[in-house]
Amino acid sequence: MTDASPASRDYRGTVFLPQTSFPMKGDLPKREPGWLERWERIGLWSRLRAQSEGREKFVLHDGPPYANGALHIGHALNKILKDVINRAAQMSGKDADYIPGWDCHGLPIEWKVEEEYRNPKGKYQGGRDKDAVPVLEFRAECRAYAAHWLDVQREEFKRLGVAGDWAGRYATMDFPSEAAIAGEIGKFLLNGSLYRGLRPVMWSPVEKTALAEAEVEYHDHKSAILYTGFPIIAGAPEDLIDAEAVIWTTTPWTIPANRALAYGAEIDYALVVVDGVADGIELVRAGQRFIVAEALIGSFAKEVGLAAFSVKRVFKGAELAGAIAAHPLRSWSGADDGYQFAVPLLEGDFVTTEAGTGLVHMAPAHGEDDFHLTRAHGIAVPECVADDGTYTSQAPGFTGIHVFKAHEPVWAALTETGHLAGKGFITHSYPHSWRSKKPIIFRATPQWFIAMDDGNQIRAKSLQAIAETHFVPDQGRNRIGSMVAARPDWCISRQRAWGVPIAVFVHKETREVLRDEAVLDRVCTAFAAEGADAWYRPGAAARFLGDGRNADDYEQVMDIVDVWFESGSTHAFVLRDRGLPVPADLYLEGSDQHRGWFHSSLLESIGANGHAPFKAILTHGFVLDEGGRKMSKSLGNVTAPQEVTQQYGADILRLWVMNSDVSDDLRIGKNILGQQAELYRRIRNTLRWLLGNLAGFEQGEATARKSDDEPFSGLSAGAYRALPELERWVLHRLSELDARMRKAVADYDWNGVYPELHAFCATDLSAFYFDIRKDSLYCDAADNPRRRAARTVLDVLHRCLTAWLAPVMPFTAEEAWLARFPSEDGSVHLQGFPEIPAEWRDEALAAKWDTIRGIRRAVTGVLEKARASGDIGSSLQAAPVLHLPEELLPLLPPAQWAELCITSDLRLTTTPAPEAAQMAESQPGVAALFAPAAGGKCERCWRVLPEVGSSAAHPGLCLRCEAVVEQAAA
Repeated sequence: MTDASPASRDYRGTVFLPQTSFPMKGDLPKREPGWLERWERIGLWSRLRAQSEGREKFVLHDGPPYANGALHIGHALNKILKDVINRAAQMSGKDADYIPGWDCHGLPIEWKVEEEYRNPKGKYQGGRDKDAVPVLEFRAECRAYAAHWLDVQREEFKRLGVAGDWAGRYATMDFPSEAAIAGEIGKFLLNGSLYRGLRPVMWSPVEKTALAEAEVEYHDHKSAILYTGFPIIAGAPEDLIDAEAVIWTTTPWTIPANRALAYGAEIDYALVVVDGVADGIELVRAGQRFIVAEALIGSFAKEVGLAAFSVKRVFKGAELAGAIAAHPLRSWSGADDGYQFAVPLLEGDFVTTEAGTGLVHMAPAHGEDDFHLTRAHGIAVPECVADDGTYTSQAPGFTGIHVFKAHEPVWAALTETGHLAGKGFITHSYPHSWRSKKPIIFRATPQWFIAMDDGNQIRAKSLQAIAETHFVPDQGRNRIGSMVAARPDWCISRQRAWGVPIAVFVHKETREVLRDEAVLDRVCTAFAAEGADAWYRPGAAARFLGDGRNADDYEQVMDIVDVWFESGSTHAFVLRDRGLPVPADLYLEGSDQHRGWFHSSLLESIGANGHAPFKAILTHGFVLDEGGRKMSKSLGNVTAPQEVTQQYGADILRLWVMNSDVSDDLRIGKNILGQQAELYRRIRNTLRWLLGNLAGFEQGEATARKSDDEPFSGLSAGAYRALPELERWVLHRLSELDARMRKAVADYDWNGVYPELHAFCATDLSAFYFDIRKDSLYCDAADNPRRRAARTVLDVLHRCLTAWLAPVMPFTAEEAWLARFPSEDGSVHLQGFPEIPAEWRDEALAAKWDTIRGIRRAVTGVLEKARASGDIGSSLQAAPVLHLPEELLPLLPPAQWAELCITSDLRLTTTPAPEAAQMAESQPGVAALFAPAAGGKCERCWRVLPEVGSSAAHPGLCLRCEAVVEQAAA
């Protein structure tokens, strides 16, 4: 068999084409579960803990999600962001031990269990009455429900690639947790800040319990309104006697609970006489005299239908001091003389003329201002409304009516007495329970409170702690600060069954709260062994009170503690009891937690320990659909994380999180996920190209590194200085990215970091550096210094990129690492971020190459036009002319310009550019002109050169390629 003729030889086998097992397609939904299994098999988490022993601890304390249903996209956002921060802290040299946890007590789970009781198709077929179920049985069902969803959510979090101590997770319903929560309540009991008091709280009539502010959301609601007059009967100037002090309210149901009126001492009031009423108006009558704020006469007259009126005089509110009015229901026949009490007029600094009449009716049980003003004047607080929202016997004539259905009866009663001046409806923002979605009321009931301003000074200390906390973004400081500054005492009691009881005893005769550390110790010991169920077992009171006290003498409190107190005390049993540092380095949740978990954690820790439980707080926004709308099943715009991982893979979802501005609300949907998949593809192609061009690097060029055992050991100073400028520019860019990464690790501000890393891969590498160095990597000899330098930098790039991408794309980074360094038990996650030598940062070199790249764009612009016109098919068919000012001529020699512009040749000139030349946008005096390359096309490197054809042995090759082929054949 004879050799082929030189002219027809195939040189493809002599080109160093990329070789890698790293596939182009990620196929993440299928591959990611295998990586999870591998990490479990090699014990990655325990190895990280062993590897980190002795390092500085980093603690991101996990705010517990609620164990109630499958994960939604907000959960995914939260846990992915936490995971990225934890992984980055670990790889930056810390010991980032992360304990995930769950909130398991409280009303949402009770509500779900009760729904099962009520459901005709449920397991009880609607045949159970919750109130008839023994409390221990009910609690057991709640515990089982929470345990089920905890396990479901744990697996869903793991599928997202979230690393943590899943085996050692915490839950508020664990026995040791319940004991610790009881112990934290006990601290407030013993230091005197816990007290029982009567005060209005937000109350859900549907759920029959007090609510925390964080459990309330606001929706539009149609409310009844009324204007009613309180006749002045004593203590006022003569001309005001029998005049009616008019109030306006959006809660007509509070009228039976009224006990006073409030006025503003400096407000100008008018004595208005009705001279005529509009047609069809029957409630007001000519001759009636009303007292209203002068500024509100017009709106009042319009609302109640006054056709004509006169103002007898205007006076300051101070004239109303000491005035007594009659209740507008005093003469109602249906009340059986139940409203004969006096209604004093009291000065209130909260009264304004923004709306209404400038006079405010005071129902002490149903408003914060009402309560404080009336109590300050010794007025008793009636309990007119029961826990289910119906009137009690203290609302004569209305007993049994639900307050949300009371407007018609109240209107009718006031019409009978002749004091109803106006009625109607308005739609306004109104508080609702976020669980039942039903409107709530303010209702005064005996509750347990933690004082904000007693000797413990929780408010003052909390505000100081806020000032010392690092907030990301910083506006969170003002948000939580204003909430703490204005909040009332903390109501921590709930009238439910599933939770940790407020394990307190009250002496029945003296009403004194028992503050005995020995009793508390017995409770905590029992809870740790048996759970909080111990409080509900027969004989519990005698058991915990101990010898020397008669259980019959004490009330055993059966309220449970607010779940926000529970989650707010997690630092005590997750961090302190596990030997982790307190305060934690970081708390991270959604921005709504300024009034939720951040808030309760701060108050609880300050009150119990005197310091905040965190050093820094990071908040993220909420997830909306692509159009900026809130997600809802009814709109069909919900993006479920489970569906995203099934279609795209968790790395795509994680990339979406880190490519978003998490400090603001985020958007997600089909198009946005498609964009993220495209960004992922570019990053993956960058990794694949690196791996393909590093084939055999360890064997041929291992001298560029010290050992494979180190994540990255860099270049020696001499080797670095020997690199071409282009390679040193790449290393400079790596030093900039390294600084960006490390600043994000230190500040917890990751906005823009991974978009910048993607831009580096797409623009600096793929579209610039890789494009330029393809020729050398594919066609230079194996030992060519330029090729060796490029591969040395590719090695650095691979190590840096896989490490930097590992926190956000843990599956892909692992695949890219092991494709180069195969190992049975190795992992990129056992590596650290590369230590970048300081000498790689070269601002002068960077400035020079910014200029070079600006000039290059003029050349590539010319080439694009030539390609579009059909003059060339490839830039290697060109040999453009580059016009430069004299001072820029030394930047690069012509051969390097040609290499940089990926042309076969390039001519430099300082002559003025002709009009047809392409001018550089940012470089005055710089222009490029197209010219075709002269010579033949090399069959190996495809450059067009005059020398092609000069070799007898290889007439189809350029001299460079001929030498490489001959060297390889020798």
